[in-house]
Amino acid sequence: MPPGVRLMQKVSSTRAFAKIAPRFIPAMDRTVHRLTRGKVLLSAKMLPGVILTVRGAKSGVPRRTPLACMPEESGSWILIGSNFGRPGHPAWTGNLLAGPDADISWQGKDIPVRARLLRGEEREKAWEAALTFWPPYATYQSRVEREIRLFRLERRG
Repeated sequence: MPPGVRLMQKVSSTRAFAKIAPRFIPAMDRTVHRLTRGKVLLSAKMLPGVILTVRGAKSGVPRRTPLACMPEESGSWILIGSNFGRPGHPAWTGNLLAGPDADISWQGKDIPVRARLLRGEEREKAWEAALTFWPPYATYQSRVEREIRLFRLERRG
């Protein structure tokens, strides 16, 4: 585990972090990602991350969102719609439900993907893996009544 990860796990579990992080971290990630032409995603220094590009469910406009992800050995990725333990589902999850075809920027490469909402036993297995991967997800889930959405992204074409 890289230095500082345990401290970051404690900090990211606080309510103060949940208030500040959704405004600060994505903006910082988008800026650095753009300035480095897709080569650097600062938050990925703690957790693997992607930039998800998916069309807005209502607007149809492409929306770019930096997200932590859980890469799988099969070459797919799990996205966790935790929203830092805030009440509503993050907008990107609704966009994927409305149109599952998307693109990700992963380690400097643009990859077309299709998202699938996980349910039942498949979701439970992925959720257990997510809790091992980043334990603060349990804190996020405990703060909200909704079930945190999990998506598997698989390469298209």
